[in-house]
Amino acid sequence: MKTMKKFAALMLLLCALMLCTIPALAANETDNNVTEAETVTGGSNDNDVTSAKAVGSGVMIGIACLGGALAMGIAVGKSSEAMARQPEATGQIRTSMMMGLVFIETVIIYALIVAILIIFVL
Repeated sequence: MKTMKKFAALMLLLCALMLCTIPALAANETDNNVTEAETVTGGSNDNDVTSAKAVGSGVMIGIACLGGALAMGIAVGKSSEAMARQPEATGQIRTSMMMGLVFIETVIIYALIVAILIIFVL
């Protein structure tokens, strides 16, 4: 039951992340039907799309960093408890913890790369 609640919370977080990136992926389409008001103001405003990309990327990297920080805190806490229970296995526990932290940090770096790509490439 506890695992299902965690899975549901993770899926809800993933859906929220995907919804926050929709404005960042909004296409800058030009309309063929240009009204008179748009010709006076210069057509569609590119700053709106750029700011939507920035906000979407900022929210995305914020959620990724929050999840990574929580995961790292849990991993370090559990490994500290394990070292306190079995001091003779400290080396193996520390190695496993460091490998886990590396993988968690890799996911955060991937989110940063995607955010940079959204801002500058798309």
